[in-house]
Amino acid sequence: MSETREITLKRLKMRSWRRGMKEMDLILGPFSDGPLKAQDDAFLVQFDALLNEYDPDLYRWFSGQVPAPAEHADTIQTVLDNRPL
Repeated sequence: MSETREITLKRLKMRSWRRGMKEMDLILGPFSDGPLKAQDDAFLVQFDALLNEYDPDLYRWFSGQVPAPAEHADTIQTVLDNRPL
């Protein structure tokens, strides 16, 4: 049985705020609090895949220390474009 969109959003929010690396909590958590809800289902699948990555790798990609892999580049850019000011 597939989960509902509401359950998916709750699961992704929990995974975004409880990363194990505070820096990633602060990057992904606020995105999951608001902008994530406006994304389509295909993006949710991509975001879920991004959350499976290792936090130090995620941090290097988000901070621009190393280029993000092609499969995550658009997702990362969407998160960065929706940062609170």
